[in-house]
Amino acid sequence: MNKEEARSILAEALGAFRSKSYEELSALIGSPLNFERKGPSGTEYQIELQVMWDSPRTPGGDIRVIASIDDGRFPSAFMPLTADFIKRPDGGFVGE
Repeated sequence: MNKEEARSILAEALGAFRSKSYEELSALIGSPLNFERKGPSGTEYQIELQVMWDSPRTPGGDIRVIASIDDGRFPSAFMPLTADFIKRPDGGFVGE
């Protein structure tokens, strides 16, 4: 897997979710999303995105969004690249 290409695609995909409101993200909790993107090299990448409460003990608190990407081949299918962010109820981001 071309890690530079994969990171760029992952950042773009995750960026689309960073721009969503807290309410939009909370509606996605518990419903993993899977989609594909083709890189400039022609490689097909699979992206999985999960939205969850950052602390399961605190529903209604911060929301964590985790995305992973791989090209379906060994070893990336077993060790995908990942990225995440945490959004606060006020719309801000934790740690930024």
